[in-house]
Amino acid sequence: MNIETNKIAGAVFGTLLFVVGVNVASSVVFSPKKAGDAGYALPVPQEEPAGGAGAQAQAAVEPLPVLLASADVNKGQSAARKCAACHSFEKGGPNKVGPNLYGVIGAVKGHIPNFNYSAALKGKGGEWGYEDINQFLINPKGYIPGTIMAFAGVPSANERADIIAYLRSLNDNPPPLPAP
Repeated sequence: MNIETNKIAGAVFGTLLFVVGVNVASSVVFSPKKAGDAGYALPVPQEEPAGGAGAQAQAAVEPLPVLLASADVNKGQSAARKCAACHSFEKGGPNKVGPNLYGVIGAVKGHIPNFNYSAALKGKGGEWGYEDINQFLINPKGYIPGTIMAFAGVPSANERADIIAYLRSLNDNPPPLPAP
């Protein structure tokens, strides 16, 4: 019986040794490649400049008239594509979630009669001048608290100037640009 037990134990240990050997050999032959970084990198929040004025302090780095003097209408049209999900830009175009933006520069705030503007925007009053549009594009909810526009804003001053230049081109009689 002793010899039979040794044979069984030797067979078990031999099998385990064979399995471990095959595992080591296969890991050498078939080494897995790393998939790389999973997901995508999240943007790191930028520190606010000293004084804590936030986005409005960043916008004050270059005056709007200087930015508008070098703005590119074609870049503005490309940048405004993100707005096209909620707004139309054609003359006489339909309102979507947001109003049609053709002719908005120089128009009275809340000027489209068949669009349901928020009470906050209706109460703001005045016309959409260049500086008004710029401040609204920086932070819509900051410029008009209570607005129902759910857009975070455009942080880049140059991109805002390009969008404003594009909106100006969508006006039959645009107001003159402010002097730089």
